[in-house]
Amino acid sequence: MNVETILTNARLVLEQTTMIGTLVLRAGAIAELQPGGTALPGAIDLGGDTLIPGIVDLHTDNLERQVQPRTNARWPSRSALLSHDAQCAVAGVTTVLDALCVGNLGYEPDRVRTFQEGVADLDALSGPGLLRAEHFLHLRCEVPAPDLLELAEPVLDHPDVKLISLMDHSPGIGQHADLDRYRALRRRDGHSDADIDRRIGELTAQRVRLRDANRAALLARIAGRGVALASHDDRTEAEIAENVADGIRISEFPVTLEAALAARREGMGVIAGAPNIVRGGSHSGNVSAAALLARGAVDAFASDYVPSSLLEAAFRSAAEGGIGLPAAIALVSDHPARMAGLADRGRLAAGLRADLVQVRLHQGMPVVRQVWRAGTRVA
Repeated sequence: MNVETILTNARLVLEQTTMIGTLVLRAGAIAELQPGGTALPGAIDLGGDTLIPGIVDLHTDNLERQVQPRTNARWPSRSALLSHDAQCAVAGVTTVLDALCVGNLGYEPDRVRTFQEGVADLDALSGPGLLRAEHFLHLRCEVPAPDLLELAEPVLDHPDVKLISLMDHSPGIGQHADLDRYRALRRRDGHSDADIDRRIGELTAQRVRLRDANRAALLARIAGRGVALASHDDRTEAEIAENVADGIRISEFPVTLEAALAARREGMGVIAGAPNIVRGGSHSGNVSAAALLARGAVDAFASDYVPSSLLEAAFRSAAEGGIGLPAAIALVSDHPARMAGLADRGRLAAGLRADLVQVRLHQGMPVVRQVWRAGTRVA
């Protein structure tokens, strides 16, 4: 028996336009889209609210934040995952790529445990259908880390790995190119100047020794795997050129306009942080996402560390970025779905998965009212 749900009197956000219309869900998919309302019995009147595709988040560290809500307080991992999942769903995120850090540069050793427990917990909870959103894996590979290859090997062939990003958080590189800012960050964590200088020397030498070898070994290991590859925190045109030569087609969170524009010229997809849009700038002093958007150098937003930022960033971009609502919603739905190779979602179109979000604007703020994943209401 096919259960049918009819949503009517909704502002449907389509690929090129919006319209007041009716959407029919059947067997977990979008069956029909029609202009205008309907008086059919059982139709759910959305009261003119906006209906958008379910949000697809390519990079969220939110699970790490639930596991470690305080510096010295680690939360049970499975409980943390359920909390993280609920936060994603109520924010309209129906597809989540959990960004788990593979490799340790010494300052955050618990991230290794979070990665290993996170994979195990997703395997345990996804199968029984206990999660509201659909979760996949994004492996954030810390290329200069001595334990990278050993940690990555057991999960590189996991069927839920949809994205692998090559990161380098060494001091003096990428996001941490400004060593004064890097030192200030470590001082806030309680490290002495002597310890910081020692670690900078050690990590710099470690990068010289391991970065190129680990990068080459990882790329060789996943060649032909068919998983999307991303670079991370690109700063220069030279870095973009190296990534393109290695077959990397996504530039995630470029830290300069120069790098983002170079990535676009090379046909790479560019991911920017949604919190950057909501806060009005980067929390770490890098290029603003609004500046990238104004230059046409953004293809998708990712939540990074706040799941709810995606919806707000999209509506802000439509209102303030001059790109229109359909293009803005595509930045958090269609485009990221395509980047992750998920062709069955991301748009309001017949035949695609019925991942949907009902949104009401209140004084300019988008508020999630209801969320459906594969036709089932989850929030």
